[in-house]
Amino acid sequence: MTQPKSVVEVTAKDLQGQGVVFCPNPKMPLWSNHPRVFIDLTHGGEGQCAYCGTAYRLKAGEVLPAGH
Repeated sequence: MTQPKSVVEVTAKDLQGQGVVFCPNPKMPLWSNHPRVFIDLTHGGEGQCAYCGTAYRLKAGEVLPAGH
């Protein structure tokens, strides 16, 4: 993983499905939009957007929901 441009801490309730977040996130300004990508946080609790370099990290103490 390269050095992130910024880091976004997410909670379990921010996840879309099984341990996934998407970028750009709703808090990003419209001018910085790029195609939506889904970032898997199930391996180590973090991931990085290939387009903009934003890192997404599961907030300390948060637990991913158990899957089937």
